[in-house]
Amino acid sequence: MGTLKRKFVARARSLRENSTDAERKLWSHLRDRQLLNCKFVRQQPVGSYVADFACRERDLIVELDGGQHGTDTGVMTDVARTEVLGQHGYRVVRFWNSDVLSNIDGVLQMIAETLEKAPSPGLRYAKSDLSPKGEVIRGTLE
Repeated sequence: MGTLKRKFVARARSLRENSTDAERKLWSHLRDRQLLNCKFVRQQPVGSYVADFACRERDLIVELDGGQHGTDTGVMTDVARTEVLGQHGYRVVRFWNSDVLSNIDGVLQMIAETLEKAPSPGLRYAKSDLSPKGEVIRGTLE
């Protein structure tokens, strides 16, 4: 394993060990194929980033955002991050940590709806012109 890959694996492991309250809460509902029988993983290295949650079989990444993501800099960083994740064939759905903590049912419903619209399993490994385009969906809960 190369040095760079080892660094990303170590970073992902550290993030898993130091999860936020929102990450732990969402993970308790996503793990073990609890949502639509889809397998999610935590802190998945993708390109130069580590995604919060990834469903590789449906090409979906779920990102949880704290308040720092609401700043101009945070928004610009998220746009760049989403672009890179999209280049790897993923769609990205984002939720505020506060939404996860206060409305987990709404968050899970939106993730389920997004999964149901996801491409057939394995398209990320098909020819590049068949891969889904990266897009970001900001979860809006009422």
